[in-house]
Amino acid sequence: MVNNCSRIGFVSLVEYVTFGAEKPNIRMSDLQNLEALVTQVRRDILRQVHKVNSGHPGGSLGCAEFFVALYQELMDRNEDFSMDGKNEDIFFLSNGHISPVFYSVLARSGYFPVDELNTFRLLNSRLQGHPTTHEGLPGVRIASGSLGQGISAAIGAALSKKLNNDSHLVYTLCGDGELQEGQNWEAIMYAAGNKIDNLVVTIDLNGQQIDGSTDNVLPMGNIKGKFQAFGWDVLEIEKGNDLDAVITGLKNAKSRTGNGKPICILLNTVMGNGVDFMMHTHAWHGKAPNDEQLKVALSQNPITLGDY
Repeated sequence: MVNNCSRIGFVSLVEYVTFGAEKPNIRMSDLQNLEALVTQVRRDILRQVHKVNSGHPGGSLGCAEFFVALYQELMDRNEDFSMDGKNEDIFFLSNGHISPVFYSVLARSGYFPVDELNTFRLLNSRLQGHPTTHEGLPGVRIASGSLGQGISAAIGAALSKKLNNDSHLVYTLCGDGELQEGQNWEAIMYAAGNKIDNLVVTIDLNGQQIDGSTDNVLPMGNIKGKFQAFGWDVLEIEKGNDLDAVITGLKNAKSRTGNGKPICILLNTVMGNGVDFMMHTHAWHGKAPNDEQLKVALSQNPITLGDY
């Protein structure tokens, strides 16, 4: 357990994440606590997909640091969730199959009880395999899973904020293989052409997709050069699984908004990060670990904040 957890009223952070208390105001600034949260999120991912023998652990594990940094350090967000998202930063998940990491961080950031993670992919659950909105899950603003649509949705929200004189930002995350969808490039052209500079798009560059490496399925070429040619301000986070580097990179991106260009972050991650036998391969894109594999994986990610 982490000893120097934040206090939430009379309930410590450890007690909150263990018992699923309702919506405390969590803001962890200490890097050690954030690292502990990353480790616990990886445990959540593994346990969610194992329980139902279904889900996408690979990309989820690779993006744990990104989600923790975004929700705990970067976004100016309201604890009381509103679909309108007025006067706060908002996020759209485009590659919706990595819902396990999204659900874990939403729950552990106070949007819904942590113990609801037990319902992942079950019938009548709010935590479906791809995020949906019809069940009203706090933190989820669009249904996603049909790849290639997240940037377009984020552009619409960013334009709305400008029309409403709302100075807050819109963030979205896409997979690198997802850029093979043509709709992305129409959106990328539109955003730059219309100077949508309150938008930060992060591309998860793990080099893997469901059928193999992106280079084997359809080479993406110079992604940085492509975004720059379309008129975007592009920066890279070389160590996308180094929490400190991710926080620094996201803060850099945020500081560059409002200058007439949309921002693109190229986030270099490792699929399956944190579990040695899942790393650097597409094999765990959409496969759950068996009992023995789960035991090994969890041993590499010991309990820090308490399992649900």
